[in-house]
Parts: sequence; structure tokens; C-alpha cells
Amino acid sequence: MYARVVAATVATVLGTGTALLSPTSDARAGENGPPTVIAHRGASAYAPENTLASVDKAAELGFSWVENDVQRTKDGVLIVLHDDGLERTTDVEQVFPGRAPWKVKDFTAAEIARLDAGSWFSPAYVGTRVPTLTEYMRRLEHNHEKLLLEIKNPELYPGLEQQTLKLLANVGWLDDRHLGRLIVQSFSADSVRTVHELKPAVTTAYLGRPAVSDLPRFADFVDLVNPSYDSLSLGYVSAAHAIDGPHGRPLGLFAWTVNDAATARRVAGYGVDGIISNKPDVVRAALASD
Repeated sequence: MYARVVAATVATVLGTGTALLSPTSDARAGENGPPTVIAHRGASAYAPENTLASVDKAAELGFSWVENDVQRTKDGVLIVLHDDGLERTTDVEQVFPGRAPWKVKDFTAAEIARLDAGSWFSPAYVGTRVPTLTEYMRRLEHNHEKLLLEIKNPELYPGLEQQTLKLLANVGWLDDRHLGRLIVQSFSADSVRTVHELKPAVTTAYLGRPAVSDLPRFADFVDLVNPSYDSLSLGYVSAAHAIDGPHGRPLGLFAWTVNDAATARRVAGYGVDGIISNKPDVVRAALASD
């Protein structure tokens, strides 16, 4: 069976009736539906990753769920960027040539706001900026989108979990209406555990593939384990689904990062609950053709 829609956990716990997938989303809820398709860093094959343009493109393509990465500037502002350095996806080397190695934590939000985060991708996106998390959440709200939020490099930013949750609360994303639209994940088990302890109602995910013998321990504080697609097997997915997470629902799995039709069909056949993709339209078409 394909989908065990795990963020419905939140609805069960809170009694709100909110499910992970709405009837109008790109994937159907229920055990016989296909996996949820999540646009990785927005529709990042078609617009510069982790920008407002990328989430707009995902919405244009008809995808409800997007994934992003959160880091913190020198002056404590949360921004949406994947790398801990700025050079790959901005023109920081030209704007601040004497500031190598161009780490996010060494630049203020105002300095980062000066950078072009789109021209590296395409001339069509010249002038695109690195969004703050506040700007990003407002755009998701405008687009009626849902978020798989990654706390990135928490070892570099002490207190990042608390600050992220506070910001989400301030913009209204920790109320009953929004909790079914939010999953917080990290490669750091300690970071995910902290999020769960601070806000138990939030759906959480660990980025990685714990050993089957470790899954019961992870199930104390995560609702999903989200591994690389090439580390998965039917047996592993079945083992995870046999264990209940902290909200009394089977552990879910979102596989990353799948960008071709053949892999999408193979991974869906394992019974995963979601597939994270730079090309979500390719994955959707592949699953629809089954």
C-alpha cells in the first residue's frame, strides 16, 4: 500500500480533522493512494532553489508541499538557504570579494539582502533575493502551500530550534489550522528531539535511515524517517510502518531526492508515503501512469 499519511497524526491528536493531504492536493490521502510529492527547495529544477520564485513555480505546477532549509545570519535573522556558504547560489564573491569563505553566519541579513540569488540559475531570475523565513512563510500562506522545513546545520546555530518555532508561532503557523500543513525535519536527531520536546504537537521527521533496531528509539520523537531513496527497500519501509510514532500513528517515510520516472515508480512500489523531488511534475506523471 502506498500512503500512510502521517501528518494526519496531528489531526488525530488535536481532534481538528486536519489531514496531511487536502482533497485538492496533488496526491490522494488514504492507504491506496500514491505517495505525496514534495517539491524540493521549491520546484528547484525550474526556478532558483529556496527562493520565493521556486515556491511560486511549485504552486503554478500544482504542488501543495514544498521543502526548504533554514539557517541564521550573523545578526540573528532566519533565512532560507541550503548551503552554509553563500557562494554557490549568490553573487557574494563579487559583492563582498574580501569576505571569504562567505559563510551565512558571518553576514548580516541586510548584507545578504543585497545579493543576487537568481542569476546563477538563469537570466530570467536576475535580481531574485534570498528570502527571510518570515517572507517565505508569508508567500506559502498566500499560495496555500504546505511546508517540509529542514533545520539546517543546527550545530552552527545554537538555539535554532527554539528560534524557528517562535517565528512559526509569530506568523501563525503553529495553530490548529496550520499544524497539518507543517513538518519539521533535520539530519540531527538531537535537533528533531528538541523540536518534539518544545512543541509536541508538531509533526517531526529525521533525515536519514536509522537501523531497523533503532527505529523504536526514534519513534519516541519522530513521526517520519526520511531517507535517501537509494538506501530503501520494501522490507525497510514495512519495518518502519510496523512501528508507531509519538502520535500513535505508523512511522512514515519520505524518500529523497527522486528526479526520474523509473526511480519514482520503483520507490513508490516500496510503499513510501512521500517522494521529494526537484522535478515534482516528472514524479507525478510517472505515478499517474502506473
